[in-house]
Amino acid sequence: WQRKISMTDHDSGYKRLFSHAEMIRDLLLGFVPEEWVAQLDLTTLEKYPTEFIDDRLHNRRSDVIWRVRWGKEWLYLYLLLEFQSGIYRFMAVRVLTYIELLYQDLIRNRQLGKRRPRRLPAVLPIVLYNGSRRWSSPRDLESLIEPGPAGLEAYRPQARYLLIDESAYADADLASQRNLVAALFRLENSPVAEVAREVVVALAEWLGEPEQEELRRSFLIWLREGFLKARLP
Repeated sequence: WQRKISMTDHDSGYKRLFSHAEMIRDLLLGFVPEEWVAQLDLTTLEKYPTEFIDDRLHNRRSDVIWRVRWGKEWLYLYLLLEFQSGIYRFMAVRVLTYIELLYQDLIRNRQLGKRRPRRLPAVLPIVLYNGSRRWSSPRDLESLIEPGPAGLEAYRPQARYLLIDESAYADADLASQRNLVAALFRLENSPVAEVAREVVVALAEWLGEPEQEELRRSFLIWLREGFLKARLP
């Protein structure tokens, strides 16, 4: 029962699930422990295109990008979600690449507004990890770079991501909140079928309204094509 979902099924299923604003809302409210989350207008969540063409005309694709209104003005906070089933030591480098491509896209398509001076928006890179081993890779770019001669550190590029390691949360803590992402994590971590059954019953209740049909369908597809195929082959 405790087999993990394959990387391909995991990434595809998660991309579909986190293409729903309700999932992003619950991810922010339940798993981003920052005071500024309370300042976000979560009713303004919008998906942003994830396919970029770099300066060498190479096609690059991030997993999921959202933007949301922040505070009283129309400032945008971009959320880059990168889904991982395996540990990758140089994840901070990959995250930096995605941020650079996003900024290039915003500049190229004149998405920085008319205010002067024009400035780039804040970015929160999130790495969502569901592997069986605890994440051990550095979470910031600086830890991956040799120190070099004194004085050179002022010119090092900087990038840091927020790691959300699903297996690090206790089932009791996840079960104590009515949160769609917590329910997803409980399913991934469920040691016995009874826990999974309990979560599915709760999801059926939470997603029973007609306007939640698409999100309900996304959960059903993930359960059928990923979760159950891995646990009950």
